[in-house]
Amino acid sequence: MISIKKRIVLVSVGIIANPSSGKDIRRLVSQSRVVSNQEKINILKRIYAGLAASGVRNVLLMPDYGRLAITAAEEFEGPLSFKSLEVFIRNKEEDTIDSVKKLVDAGADAIIVLGGDGTSRAACKNIGEIPLLPVSTGTNNVFPYMIEGTLAGLATGFIASGQVTDKECIPRYQALSVEHSDGSSEISLVDVAISSEHYVGARAIWDISTVSDLFLSIAEPHSIGLSAIGGAINPIGREETTALHLKLNHTNPKYRVMAPVIPGHVRSVGYDDFTIMTVGHPITIDSYPRTIALDGERALVLREGDSATVTLISEGPRTIDPYKTLRTAASNKLFYLP
Repeated sequence: MISIKKRIVLVSVGIIANPSSGKDIRRLVSQSRVVSNQEKINILKRIYAGLAASGVRNVLLMPDYGRLAITAAEEFEGPLSFKSLEVFIRNKEEDTIDSVKKLVDAGADAIIVLGGDGTSRAACKNIGEIPLLPVSTGTNNVFPYMIEGTLAGLATGFIASGQVTDKECIPRYQALSVEHSDGSSEISLVDVAISSEHYVGARAIWDISTVSDLFLSIAEPHSIGLSAIGGAINPIGREETTALHLKLNHTNPKYRVMAPVIPGHVRSVGYDDFTIMTVGHPITIDSYPRTIALDGERALVLREGDSATVTLISEGPRTIDPYKTLRTAASNKLFYLP
C-alpha cells in the first residue's frame, strides 16, 4: 500500500454506509440500478485504500444490519485502524443521525456517506462544520457524487488531514428548510415536493402526477428525478444562491417539458409558472390533505388546519468537492513520492 509522500496523519474519518440505498420501490417501476450489498462492500474497500494512501490511519464505522463497513474493514489489507461506533441499529434513518452525532463527539475530521440523497440529508442534520463527501450508490441521486471509491477516499483524506485547505474544495451548499405548523422542522438538500398522497406509505415519490408544487435547490438538466424537471425549465447549480419553485399542472398546463424523472422514463411534465427563490424568503403551503416529500421521499403530512413553509437557507453542509480537491492536490504536488 503506497502512502503518498508518506504523510501519516493522526486524524479520523467517519464512514456511513446505508445498506437500504439503491433498493427502494423505484426499482420496481423503472430501470433504476440495484446496488447489492457486496458491491457496496467493494466500494468501501476502495474508499479505505484511498484513505490509507492519503495518510489517514483512523476510521470510525457506523454499524449496520448488512455489516457493510465492518465486512469491508475485515477484508481490507492495509494500514488502517478501524473502530465501530456504539449505536443501536434500527434500520432507519435514525441510524445515520445517531451515528453522525457519535462521529461529531468523537472529533471526526471528515465523513464519507455512501448512499443516496436521503442518506445524505439524514447525515447533515447534526454534522455541523465537519466536511462531508456524499458518494452515490444508485441512479436516482443528485446531491451525492458519482465518483470511484478510491478517488473518494483520496479526496477525503487530503481534506481531513489538512493537506488541502482551499475553501473552494469544501463549499457550503445551500439547502431548503421546511417548517411545519406543529413546530417540527426538516431540511432538504435537493428538492421538496408537495404531493396529493395522504400518507407517507412507501415514502419514495415515483408518480409525478401526484405532485402540485416543487421546490428545488439544485436543478440541473443532467440530473435524474424531480430535479430534472427544474433543470429543463431554469437550471440552477448546487453552488448558486437561488432556488426554484414550480407550480405543476397535469391537466391543462401552460407549458410542457420533457424530463427524465426516473431512469429509463422521459416524461412529459406540465407546469403553469415558476418563481426564483432567494435566501430567507419563505413560501407557505396550506393545502390539505398533503404529504411533503424531502429529497424524493415522503416525510411530513399536512392535515386539516396544518400548514408549512419552505425557505431557502445558506447554511447547508460543508461538502467536499472531490474533483476540485484532487486537482488542487495535484497542483500542490501531493501525488509526488519521496
